[in-house]
Amino acid sequence: MRRKLTWVVLLSAAIMVTALFHASPAWATPANGFTSTPLAQGQFDQFNIFNSFVLPDSQVWLSRQWTKGLSDGAVLINVWQLGGSTGWHTHPGHTLIFVTAGTVTQYQSDDPNCTPHVYTAGMAFVDAGGDHVHIVRNEGTIPAQVIAIRLIPAGQPGRIDAPAPGNCPF
Repeated sequence: MRRKLTWVVLLSAAIMVTALFHASPAWATPANGFTSTPLAQGQFDQFNIFNSFVLPDSQVWLSRQWTKGLSDGAVLINVWQLGGSTGWHTHPGHTLIFVTAGTVTQYQSDDPNCTPHVYTAGMAFVDAGGDHVHIVRNEGTIPAQVIAIRLIPAGQPGRIDAPAPGNCPF
């Protein structure tokens, strides 16, 4: 009985050592050459807002924003130095992003082709948040800056680091 127990312990230890040395860890990818500075922040009660507007060509424009529970809102100034990167990450809510200087390039974790989405000064885009893991890089020739308007569940971190998904060479 004692001999059998010794073999079980040794086999278990060997399996654990093998797993430790051969497993590929899921390391977070921190930002580098990137800063995010809050310009304004506040908390919202839950709300349900719907707007519609009929345009001159009779097309209807619609907008809906609905939250359940308290939300933290923030206006941020994000700056990328040359070659700077946010690292792979997501957010618990969505963000409206306005590029004010330079060029930023966004890559999606679920895109097997690692397609670059390039945004230059004067352009805007939406970061959906949730399970939308992405990275934003400055691949341009000058520092880049955006103004971001973020809405997330109250008390939650604004950024959730994620491991590199392996679909991009960086």
